[in-house]
Amino acid sequence: MSDGAQHEFDAQTRTGDRMVTRIVVVVGVLMIGGAAAAVALLPGSSAKNQSLLTHTISRGKLTVSVTEQGTLESSNNTEIKCNVRGFNLVTYVVPTGTVVEEGQELVRLDTKVIEEQHSLTKTNTFIAEATLAETQANVEKASIAIEAYEKGRFRSQLQGLEKELAANQRNLRTARKMYERSESLFRQGYVTELQVEGDAFTVTQAELELKVKETEIKVLKDFTRKMQMETLGGNKTASESKLAADQAGLAMEIKRRDRAAQELKHCVIRAENSGLIIYPSAASWKTTPDITEGATVRKDQVLLLMPDLTQMQVKLGIHESVIGRVRPGQKAIVELPDRTLEATVSEVASVTRPAGWWTGNVVKYDTVIELPSEEGLKPGMSADVDVILAIHEDVLTIPVAAVVETEDGTFCWVQSKTGPTKRLIELGDSNDVFIEIIAGLNEGEKVVLNPVSLIAEAEEDARTTLAQQQAEGNNDDKIPATSEAD
Repeated sequence: MSDGAQHEFDAQTRTGDRMVTRIVVVVGVLMIGGAAAAVALLPGSSAKNQSLLTHTISRGKLTVSVTEQGTLESSNNTEIKCNVRGFNLVTYVVPTGTVVEEGQELVRLDTKVIEEQHSLTKTNTFIAEATLAETQANVEKASIAIEAYEKGRFRSQLQGLEKELAANQRNLRTARKMYERSESLFRQGYVTELQVEGDAFTVTQAELELKVKETEIKVLKDFTRKMQMETLGGNKTASESKLAADQAGLAMEIKRRDRAAQELKHCVIRAENSGLIIYPSAASWKTTPDITEGATVRKDQVLLLMPDLTQMQVKLGIHESVIGRVRPGQKAIVELPDRTLEATVSEVASVTRPAGWWTGNVVKYDTVIELPSEEGLKPGMSADVDVILAIHEDVLTIPVAAVVETEDGTFCWVQSKTGPTKRLIELGDSNDVFIEIIAGLNEGEKVVLNPVSLIAEAEEDARTTLAQQQAEGNNDDKIPATSEAD
């Protein structure tokens, strides 16, 4: 390959058209190898008289990158969630990719169950209001009953007993006067002893009646009144407690009624602003999205997304072998179906994705590429991303096809006047096409491309290395024998 070809490769790398360059190089190397092999099979041909394809070592720019595929998504999505409790049936949903206006209907849920709940909660609210009104009346009655007893019935009973007490006191005084008079007349001989004893009994009876009445008054004041007050106060307290319970019950029923009314309203979801509508990403094992007509959705489930098209990004997975070289702020070239963008690495995950049979046991780390704000970027667009790991200016490079790695080191074959000469070289960073030369080659020297197919010595080295690798692999697979002593 000539110096002009090298400059052409570098120019293509700088313009971001790396995929085409790689395809051209690989196909070219395969064609060259096939042609050289065909020449080698001709009678009388040898390595010395073949016209070997070479590449001239020169200095230039080496761009090292890692290429992965991803899809565009928005870094700022407005989530549209289901605000109805339980599980509900979707009867209508706007198609994904629709551009909607503010207030436009997006999702409609089945309302039969919620309408029944709303009707039931309204009935329960009316019952709770009636119960509360009755309890309030009972509280008022209990309060009035206390005052009625204190100022009415108790006083009336006390006055009646006091009136009877006064009559008994009067009767006692009269009986005593009659007894004293009978005793005086008995001493004078005007009345008999029997009449005196009768007047004495009348006094005793009057005294007993007076004591009974005094006891009744004392019981009324000290016991009956307290007992009645405690009973009436307990009735009032019970009524007040029931009033508080009925008030809480009514508040709960009102809350249920209002919530049912709100959920009935939430059965129709409308756009809060204008924008693009997309479905959330479905799981890889599903054949249909979670949101579709006839599907069942739950409370707080994300039904739709409204992406901010001015804040787009690409999320991709980068293999664990190179993730250590990826840092936020690095430049990335994003190739879209209709354009190529310069972007920036904004985030690198510190924890790997779950690996398993579904990923081929390939360990990758999520990496986010932040895109510039441009018109026409939409979620779901495919993207090929080249993350620039390093740019080496003014370095010697050698094509990957000219290098042979063996157990003894890394070699290439340099074209000389006497033919290809094997040379040990030290290499640095690389991309898919070229490798940086640290030592072993000088600028202007020519190296043979695809030496394994064209030079017997290189072919023999490659076979020896392959055989050694296979032998080491077989040794690793063997299980050492264990003796009984062990």
